[in-house]
Amino acid sequence: MSPVLSPGLSLGVDHIGVGVSDIDRSLAFYGLLGFTEIAFDEELELPGLDRVAGRPTVRARVAMLRPGRPTPLGMAAVKLVTTLDQAPPPMPEGIGWGEPGVCEVCVHVRDQAGTYRRLLAEHGVPGLMEPNEAPLPPYDTLCSLSYVADPDGTKIELIEWHDLEAGWPVEDGPQGVNHVAFGVADIERTRAFYRELGFTGMLFESDGYFEPMHPWYAPRTPPRQRMMLLTNPHGGGMEPVQHTPPSPDMRGEWGHLGSYEYGIGVRNLDQAAAALGRAGIELLCEPQTVRLRDGGTWRYAYFVEPDHTYVALTEARY
Repeated sequence: MSPVLSPGLSLGVDHIGVGVSDIDRSLAFYGLLGFTEIAFDEELELPGLDRVAGRPTVRARVAMLRPGRPTPLGMAAVKLVTTLDQAPPPMPEGIGWGEPGVCEVCVHVRDQAGTYRRLLAEHGVPGLMEPNEAPLPPYDTLCSLSYVADPDGTKIELIEWHDLEAGWPVEDGPQGVNHVAFGVADIERTRAFYRELGFTGMLFESDGYFEPMHPWYAPRTPPRQRMMLLTNPHGGGMEPVQHTPPSPDMRGEWGHLGSYEYGIGVRNLDQAAAALGRAGIELLCEPQTVRLRDGGTWRYAYFVEPDHTYVALTEARY
């Protein structure tokens, strides 16, 4: 049986949506992380969001930021959103990491440890986790990581896949989004669902406790985390996380401050949406088209995934 969307029709994670309170301030911050190409930055009317944002149209300033130096380990974009028709909803209180909802933006960085220290020392960026490294099962792929916070407190993972980048002539510094992480109730259900949407690879799978994150959960007891990194060869990956015992729902309102959604790129939105419909995957809105000042268009259609995380199919014509 063919998948709903095969790799090549599905282009992996295209972008992560981040709610911000001051886009100009956030543009400067994400520029430090290598997102220097502004695909568009406009005040827009976003239609079709009745079942997503609770109102038919949302007026928002949206800035789509592409990495200035993308690589196969860091291809995807960041979308900054600040709602203008109402105050941006607050970040859900008590977020640790891996509860239901989107929990981070992960950027691939060559020399992530050095970059982490420069961000703190030269730019005053808040550090959330010191650099550490370990080989990850089942392939013992060497990975190092650290965490910083954006101006609104969004967790930003700086990751470096040492074994995968070995031998590539790439300069030190940030690339693009490597993956999005989000909490789920049943990770095997999630794996099966997204395999059908083109995420056919898996880079690692682990199950246990990650002590450097423990302070983030206080006063809760840190949960056990089962996680895996699912990949698509044409775009960013995704990291579903299942907590034991289950953690509180931290999805929050659409557009809230912090990372709140992600988009899966597709070559043809109408065909992809029709394929989801044939597979019995419910759309939360029909394909929508937003026209940009330069004549380009941005198209999207939200759909229902197993944990009701905010996820859209997206087609970039800009």
